[in-house]
Amino acid sequence: MARQPDPQADPRLDDDARRLAELGYKQELDRSWSGFSNFAISFSIISILSGCFTTFGQAWNNGGPVAIAWGWPIIAGFILVIGFCMAELVSAYPTAGGIYWWAARMGRPVHGWFTGWLNLIGLVAVTASVDYGAATFLNVLLGMLNEDWGGDLGFVFGLFLVILVLHALINIFGHRLVALLQNISVWWHVFGVAAVVAILVFGPDSHQSVSFVFTERINNSGFSEGMYWFYVLPLGFLLTQYTITGFDACAHVSEETRGAARTAAQGLWRSIAYSGVGGWILLLAFLFAATDVDAVNEQFGAVSAIFTTALSPAPAKIVVAISVIGQFCCGMSCVTSMSRMTYAFARDGGIPGSRLWAKVDRNRTPVNAIIMGCAAALVLTLPALYKSPTGTPVAFYAVVSIAVIGLYLAFLIPIWLRLRMGDAFRPGPWTLGAKYKVMCWIAVIEIAVISVYFVLPLAPAGVPGGGDFDWTAVNYAPIALGVVLLLVGGWWLLSARRWFTGPRTTLDDTELAVLGGEREPGAGAPA
Repeated sequence: MARQPDPQADPRLDDDARRLAELGYKQELDRSWSGFSNFAISFSIISILSGCFTTFGQAWNNGGPVAIAWGWPIIAGFILVIGFCMAELVSAYPTAGGIYWWAARMGRPVHGWFTGWLNLIGLVAVTASVDYGAATFLNVLLGMLNEDWGGDLGFVFGLFLVILVLHALINIFGHRLVALLQNISVWWHVFGVAAVVAILVFGPDSHQSVSFVFTERINNSGFSEGMYWFYVLPLGFLLTQYTITGFDACAHVSEETRGAARTAAQGLWRSIAYSGVGGWILLLAFLFAATDVDAVNEQFGAVSAIFTTALSPAPAKIVVAISVIGQFCCGMSCVTSMSRMTYAFARDGGIPGSRLWAKVDRNRTPVNAIIMGCAAALVLTLPALYKSPTGTPVAFYAVVSIAVIGLYLAFLIPIWLRLRMGDAFRPGPWTLGAKYKVMCWIAVIEIAVISVYFVLPLAPAGVPGGGDFDWTAVNYAPIALGVVLLLVGGWWLLSARRWFTGPRTTLDDTELAVLGGEREPGAGAPA
């Protein structure tokens, strides 16, 4: 008779492993993360030291202070509602597959299929945009340290490649280090943001008026002033929608988190709430320090123009250095989240060559998934080598748009399915109760609206058929997303619908019985 595992001798055989077994999976990843570490990864990926710095120009050029001072808290409020809806789902289904698993469980395999691919595209794009933003600001810092510095687009891309490789190596060889660095990253963001705000409060000789910060309108988009309210201003909301994203990481590392059914849910919504408050304070500090509006406009809304005009050289360098380190930590967290989702989707057969990408090494790290995701991020960012005639980093904003649309559409599907399930949904320990109806409807409508806006042209030169049309100014987000979804949709119709069954179980009933669990209905087909 085979010897059965002893729960007392194996720390993996606990409530978390039992719940995971009920959902169909063995405990293969190392469950060593605390609830704080789970919160930390989403807080680090949201990274107000990253998004608020790298996409500030998008809001400045498309709406100005109004888009920032008012747009941030309003959009952040909508995103928090989305976060509440997702927190309820991760509490019920704490798996590394996260949102695609939820979609397949509450709907049909086709829902899981498209959700998984949208999520994967979004996570790859987030990794690409964060690491490219870090490379851009590192180049700015090098220029501030050396006046003769002249790093061009090629050099910035080289920095991006180095940062991407470093993040892959840290995730591959520093599997225990990653959780520690996530925790450090939280405090870096807290004290770093506090330091930046203090420098911008006490460093400048003068500040902008309250009237400027909350009522000034700027339209550097190239579109007519008559389009300000219904087209230009909403494009500026990309700042908030992009910065506060990636919080699904709490779900993707739930198989590595202790007490995940509760702590992952709390980590998800708290990462949004704390980032929303901290980001607004940081952005208001930027606006009050933006006394040389002409200089900021001349540099296409680059936030670094605020620092160099409002501060003396030393504090300006400190502010940019704080941001660069925060962005580096953010990129590291992005690779972690992306690789876990890739591993989980491959585990269920959703990616070509699934067996390769679902492998873990002796340290229980999905090495192949890390390498594949980083390679895809590199390919997606190649258009950034070409300079746009508009002067703004259109290629960067296109990658940002891909990240936002991919991730939020992936969020929309399981939220809609949960709304459709109604009282048939079996919640976990963290639940919205009866409030789920209004919150899910708000989330669905908000995501639908922003998904339309962010595939539209970002500049007149990017409008097909226009007199000033230039391919380097095109927002290639709809092209990239369209091509991938066409391939994924075609693959589903021609082949995958015959064999993709959604989540697959990796343990049999005997193994489940040892854990004392009861298989979740529809938890998965045999692998």
